[in-house]
Amino acid sequence: MALDIDFKKVEHVYQPNSPFEFRALIDVSLSIKKGSVTAIIGHTGSGKSTLLQHLNALIKPTSGIVQIGKREISAKTNNKNLKAIRQKVGIVFQFSEAQLFEETVLKDVAFGPQNFGFSKEEAKDKARIALKQVGIVEKLFNRSPFELSGGQMRCVAIAGILAMNPDVLVLDEPTTGLDPKGKIEMMAMFQRLHQKYGTTLVLVTHLMDDVAGFADFVYVLEKGRMVKSGPPAAIFADPSWLKKKQLDLPTAAKFSLKLQKKGVNLAELPLTIEDLAAQLTTYLK
Repeated sequence: MALDIDFKKVEHVYQPNSPFEFRALIDVSLSIKKGSVTAIIGHTGSGKSTLLQHLNALIKPTSGIVQIGKREISAKTNNKNLKAIRQKVGIVFQFSEAQLFEETVLKDVAFGPQNFGFSKEEAKDKARIALKQVGIVEKLFNRSPFELSGGQMRCVAIAGILAMNPDVLVLDEPTTGLDPKGKIEMMAMFQRLHQKYGTTLVLVTHLMDDVAGFADFVYVLEKGRMVKSGPPAAIFADPSWLKKKQLDLPTAAKFSLKLQKKGVNLAELPLTIEDLAAQLTTYLK
């Protein structure tokens, strides 16, 4: 069953009551609806990474509650019995391929399901399905993951998370280090998973084109606080506000503003290249 995730006045303090005390999250409330694509954006140091780790109880709030499905996680939550949450909410960290370690691709992907109690054969079956979902062909299953290209290695690492059938997939800068073609293919793969299986996606990124092209809803963090939320069109409607927050506009929007300075005024600010092309076509007619 798909999960909703709710943050209720969540605070997280690192090294409390010490000279190094740091409030990474301050009174954060948000809701990630099942089946959605939610983006979390903010300048470096905004608290994105800390928030991300709360999504599957890797860390617990200092105060407030994180509700994941029916489970409530607070400062008092016992660290035991959190395994089920980590099966349902999978996190794809930056450079996830660095976590590969087994001698073959199939064994690496099967490791997670085996660790969660599935038999060796059941785990391998799940691994085969997950590998096909990310576009890894069967002839590579018995190869060492370290013989693959960087993009293929990342796909294998992602398959290791998909093999546990998560309801929610958290993507931490998922295209970092990939070439332009690899970035497009990676985001297209996540979009297919979302559309085919209804997987909830949480996208933590600094790439505004991905936010504009994929997200239903956006949360903006600054210095640990939630400063704005809404659909992409609302978030990107005020370029001067974004600039103050050291955030960028999508490429199409930036190009549109350049056209505006030359007297080309489109009906509305385009957020994607497709939207820009459609508006330009209408304008030129």
